[in-house]
Amino acid sequence: MKTIKIAYIGGGSKMWARVFMNDLALTEGLGGEIALYDIDFEAAELNRRIGEKINACNDTITKWDYKVYPDIGSALDGADFVICSILPGTFDEMEYDVHLPEKYGIYQSVGDTVGPGGVLRAMRTVPIYEGFAKAIKKYCPDAWVINLTNPMTACTKTLYDVFPEIKAFGCCHEVFHAQEFLCCVVSDMLVIPRPSRQEINIDACGVNHFTWITEANYKGTDLFSLLPAFIDKYYESGYCEREGVAPDGFKNDPFLYGNKVKMDLFRRFGILAAAGDRHLVEFMNSAWYIKDKASVDKWLYHLTEVSYRKKDMAEKIARSHRLADGTESISLNRSDEEVVELMKALLGLIPPKVSNANVPNVGQMPQMPLGSVVETNCVFSHNSLKPITSRKLPEDVSALVLRNALNIENTYYGIKNRDLNRLFEAFIAQPLCSALSITEARELFSSMVDGTRYYLEPWFSDKELTLC
Repeated sequence: MKTIKIAYIGGGSKMWARVFMNDLALTEGLGGEIALYDIDFEAAELNRRIGEKINACNDTITKWDYKVYPDIGSALDGADFVICSILPGTFDEMEYDVHLPEKYGIYQSVGDTVGPGGVLRAMRTVPIYEGFAKAIKKYCPDAWVINLTNPMTACTKTLYDVFPEIKAFGCCHEVFHAQEFLCCVVSDMLVIPRPSRQEINIDACGVNHFTWITEANYKGTDLFSLLPAFIDKYYESGYCEREGVAPDGFKNDPFLYGNKVKMDLFRRFGILAAAGDRHLVEFMNSAWYIKDKASVDKWLYHLTEVSYRKKDMAEKIARSHRLADGTESISLNRSDEEVVELMKALLGLIPPKVSNANVPNVGQMPQMPLGSVVETNCVFSHNSLKPITSRKLPEDVSALVLRNALNIENTYYGIKNRDLNRLFEAFIAQPLCSALSITEARELFSSMVDGTRYYLEPWFSDKELTLC
């Protein structure tokens, strides 16, 4: 049994922490302490109590020692791993991020990565991550740091820029969903039982939520050769890849989609976009796939409204109390997430493992700027993460990715230097803002900054929050 300490920043999480706790409970050969830290102490305490209930489950393989810490330093002190999973601000701020741009004809299906909402969310998040990086350097400089927070690219960039020697990576499951989509292609086109996504070998590269699969095969079969017929069959109706969900099951779930955008992009560019359609549309000009609500309906996805997120959060909080009180029983199920397996590979407990990860570009993606954070396959082994050099993107796709990579870099450095004018240039350069006039963009940007000012004032002076 390998005994470790895991510090969980955002330890009051209503979703990711629970998934992580379940997976750890069902893992052999690994145990120790889970140090929960959250600015919402009560939420972290609820997760501690839920952790104790998990320990008491008959199906539990490993019991962990759950502790709640009132300060980040105590939680991080001596940690072997750090998980970062936070909501920067509240859903009230996200309401400004997502819905204020609608007054200017800009719709956002997620609003947490790029576009006007992504820029404002980064403004709230990067200063917080500057503090995380400094604390990690002080209390656990040798720890592996796994970021789950969006905007993933900006968060990971911050960690490395503040603490260059950090051992950190961003971990995202969107590529897994693209592999599941390819599992559906295999099953439908070859008329065989649906394989597991681990049987789908891919080469992927891009920036988080705008990653592309340049090569895919299943037991020697080139899956790109199967895609045209599959797309012809399901282009109009759509096809949801989630296991346990009917192909048309996306219609009534605001987080699901019919993969029609993904199929259209394959027809256009010959490679497969490896993120959910809700994310993909925000990286391209709004007129392509998200011009208005009619476009959203046409392309078979949803605008996830913040009011829905608020309702969903209230339900999760209520469930947290039921689980902690024992009025609702806990059922342990292993997720399809790879965080725990990657940790085991980094500890040398399992053979080296290949998975997608977000880390600074040291040449693994030659078409993108060195130092910018990119997402490619990486090899995880004992105390080692080595990026794998990806195949080149077609030039037209590379241009789309590069535009967003540069916008994210510009956003990051605008925040780092507390330069609102540079941030405005990153804002107006967003593909979703392409139809705005300069005057409209200034009005919208200023209004959005005012809407989230409460969470910016600890990091920006009044002068720094004023456009010249």
